[in-house]
Amino acid sequence: MSRVVLPDFPWDTIAEDVALAKTYPGGACDLSVGTPVDPTPEIGKSAFAEAANAHGYPTVWGSHELHEAILGYVTKRWAAPLLTDRHVAPVIGTKELVAWLPTLLGLGPQDIVVIPEVAYPTYEVGATMTGAQIIRASSPSDVAHVCPALIWTNTPSNPTGKVDSIEETIAWIQYARSTGALLAADECYGEFGWDSEPVSILDESLNGGSVEGLLGAFSLSKRSNCAGYRAGFVVGDDSVVSPLVTMRKHLGFMMPSPVQAAMVALLGDHTHVDEQRQRYLTRRTQLIDGLTQVGFTIDNSQGGLYLWATRGESGRDTAHWLAQRGIIVAPGDFYGPAGNNHVRIALTATDSDIAQAVSRLAR
Repeated sequence: MSRVVLPDFPWDTIAEDVALAKTYPGGACDLSVGTPVDPTPEIGKSAFAEAANAHGYPTVWGSHELHEAILGYVTKRWAAPLLTDRHVAPVIGTKELVAWLPTLLGLGPQDIVVIPEVAYPTYEVGATMTGAQIIRASSPSDVAHVCPALIWTNTPSNPTGKVDSIEETIAWIQYARSTGALLAADECYGEFGWDSEPVSILDESLNGGSVEGLLGAFSLSKRSNCAGYRAGFVVGDDSVVSPLVTMRKHLGFMMPSPVQAAMVALLGDHTHVDEQRQRYLTRRTQLIDGLTQVGFTIDNSQGGLYLWATRGESGRDTAHWLAQRGIIVAPGDFYGPAGNNHVRIALTATDSDIAQAVSRLAR
């Protein structure tokens, strides 16, 4: 039996810089990981608690109430066409879907998976698990010579924060359909557009009113500060979603009933999302001011929860420079060779840590 060889876990490679940052007076300001730090909204916690008497097994496909909440959300927020239960499925955190989708689709060494040129590492890991060929691309023109089985897009991007335009989104939809590929769009940061407004592949004005060949992945982790709930879902082509649900039944991929109840409440409320947007916008403004004043350039970063920053040198050197000042960031090469000269700086830190980091930069 052949053994799958996965890349090193990226954060293990910066252990020395992490240790260095922790020696700084006052300790480290960790801006390297995108885990929410703000409270889970009361509306979600209350719904979770009320559903805590979950003595029976939940269904893999999710409750009717959850389906209705998801369909209402994507129709109202992302202009999706009218869809049915067969077009949606809950997932146990979107990372789980990203990692397992190539396997669940039955891909193998004969297949090609296209991932963003600069990408969240799990896209590569998921394809590697199946032995599929991986091609990094920033536009359909980069892969015009191949016929992939699966294409991943990510907007706003993790790590760069780039927001795909309407034209770019349509181009990916048309390319995927022309090659027969499944286009899977990771839109987990969609609620956070700053300099540009994100759009979805589900938008009927972009996809011709059909989700054929399309799969949108969404998460409540960032929009609702409930990463610990592992609350995600997919919406798209029912000829893809239905078989995925069937396979997930066999594999036991069941979202706990209290989490489903919390999702229903959180998807039905946008006030807490607006409040969270304002928190992140304030932190983003402070960080951009602090970084640019000491010579950093911020590239892309029109949306999402990260700043893609450079000092015109190796990202590893920049990460070390920041660690000397007690600030931990992620080197850009975590996300592919094209990220070598950047670092990813997260907005997901407390107000006090953001203020402390800006103060250290000013020194």
